Amino acid sequence: MLPRDVRPGVLHLLDRLDDTPAMVCSAARDILAWNAMAAALLGDFSASPPAERNFVCRFFTDPAARALYEPSDQEAFARRAVADLRSAAARYPADSGVRRLVDRLHADSAEFRELWARQDVEVRRSTRKRILHPVVGPLDLDCEALHDPHRDQWTIFYTAAPGTPSHSALRLLKVVGSQDLAARH
Repeated sequence: MLPRDVRPGVLHLLDRLDDTPAMVCSAARDILAWNAMAAALLGDFSASPPAERNFVCRFFTDPAARALYEPSDQEAFARRAVADLRSAAARYPADSGVRRLVDRLHADSAEFRELWARQDVEVRRSTRKRILHPVVGPLDLDCEALHDPHRDQWTIFYTAAPGTPSHSALRLLKVVGSQDLAARH
């Protein structure tokens, strides 16, 4: 069974990082904890019930979540996400949550079914991503993933090199937060 509780020290660290988007994910990419900057960057995870807070599921079933990624990066992200989920499914074959997630994605996404059939297995580590934020614009971010092997959880930090437009955009995102700035008529 995948552990869902996050160590208190990690939760404290998330709260202290007020200028860096950060979150904790399970091996199956369930989003277990996050800070305000992660919600501002990637969306308010608390708006979804805990069973719906999964990075892979959001990507394959929610057009708004998918739109955060550069179109040219979506295929590579999809391939890596499925290979990573396959790795978690292999480590936790008796986990009912992982089985339900895979079954749901099989039912909801032809793209997922095609990628799952390839049987690729991978554990993602740190990477570089381009996020297309609807308010602050495109951000080129380094995603550092730190692994807690005892809980098989990943703490993911999104950072930008100082002095870059992406760093300035993250600073603006800290001010804007997750406010809806759309004009109302």
